[in-house]
Amino acid sequence: MHMRGRVRLVGAAVAAGLLAPLTWWATRPGAAGDSGPRPVPADLRARDPHATPAARRVYALLAGLENRARRGEPSRTVIGQHVELHNERYNASYGDYRGTKQPGYYYKKAHDITGRFPGFVEVDLGPGYGQPGWAVGEPRSYSRSSWPSCRRCWGYVDDAVDLALGVWAGLPRPADGSYHPSGTHLDCASGTRVSLPGNGGGPAGIVGFSFHQPYPGSTVKGFEQTRYQNSPAARDSGWFGRVVTPGTAEHQALLLDLGYLADHLGYLAEHGVPVLLRPYHEMNARPGHGFWWAGQDPAAYRKLWHVTYDYLVGSRGLHNLLFVWAPSAWEGTFAREPGDYYPGGRYVDVVGVDDYTDTPQRPFRGRPWTEVWYRGLERYDRPRVMAESFHVPLGSAQHRTLSDTPWVLWTVWGQALTYANVSSPTGKNTTEDVKATYTSSQVITGSGGGRTGFGWTSLHKT
Repeated sequence: MHMRGRVRLVGAAVAAGLLAPLTWWATRPGAAGDSGPRPVPADLRARDPHATPAARRVYALLAGLENRARRGEPSRTVIGQHVELHNERYNASYGDYRGTKQPGYYYKKAHDITGRFPGFVEVDLGPGYGQPGWAVGEPRSYSRSSWPSCRRCWGYVDDAVDLALGVWAGLPRPADGSYHPSGTHLDCASGTRVSLPGNGGGPAGIVGFSFHQPYPGSTVKGFEQTRYQNSPAARDSGWFGRVVTPGTAEHQALLLDLGYLADHLGYLAEHGVPVLLRPYHEMNARPGHGFWWAGQDPAAYRKLWHVTYDYLVGSRGLHNLLFVWAPSAWEGTFAREPGDYYPGGRYVDVVGVDDYTDTPQRPFRGRPWTEVWYRGLERYDRPRVMAESFHVPLGSAQHRTLSDTPWVLWTVWGQALTYANVSSPTGKNTTEDVKATYTSSQVITGSGGGRTGFGWTSLHKT
């Protein structure tokens, strides 16, 4: 690697004071006799030589945080929030009050409570809220030829790409060739006014996409079609193998679904937005307990990941992506140890866990909260993230979470920020817990209000 390229890659973060101690150690391979964990690669081009400059800077931020932690130095954690746009828009029973909500409600909710936005926002491009086929809201240049437009309950897809761009570049912002830089428009199917939350009009954080993909070939594109028991996998032992085998009808159906994902990711690539893409998560669930891709033969699962990677990066030329591999917490009952499912370092930039097993009040096996998963992911030599949790990392029950397990990123799942679910109105986090997390010096928040501890504009510099 050329020194000039490395300096350009991490220079913005160093200038912000966040990665100042990131020296030669962060980029050298582990050497014989080294003590402690090996440093993770610091340049995204080790995986994708054509990675965009912005994607490289985002990765350098995460790798720098990880390497500080691995050296035993004080590190920090980007606080994230998953936003279930389809539920916010269309599910009156969702969240902390009855009634539909404006998209980005739980992004804004963090700011309402603390005066600070999340530093990371993940949106979902999977379920179509029980509607047939893939579709979009209003006609868009990247979807006009392939996907029906102005369909009921598909407007959330437009909100997903608009919110992602808004977190990365700001809302409102001057006309920049993107859709809805004001953050406000009329939904063409319902005629309702849609307003994304303003965040100061400038770079405010980083973004990710998950993909709760209904099974390939499903007529209806809803969440129920993501479940193993509702897919052909539950009835046909050979179906999954055909999905990952080129030339089959099932494989063509997979590529159709990936084309839908790629069109939206491509729009974000055109506007310079790096995306942490987290597909096919919780793959280590036992058969019959999770999604259609879970509990399958590990070799076939790895092939699914490789097919997806090759399509998005190779066929579609998307170099704005950071690939996040996130198994479920492997507690032995619902999910098993995930190592056999790891696609390999050529295909993964970040590793994480979806942890719904232990809680702040009762950590798993009596160890420090989340430590089992944090230590278990160390061997993959990638930045480690808490990809999904019902809980904020810091609160009345846990004060040392980020000292004991300094995840580089921690994402709270949707409505759990203030509310559990419609059948259990007791929230997972108190207002005091949320404030304790967002005001901690160990946490990096987004721009748009309050102190962030990081200059997000530095990720945009060339």
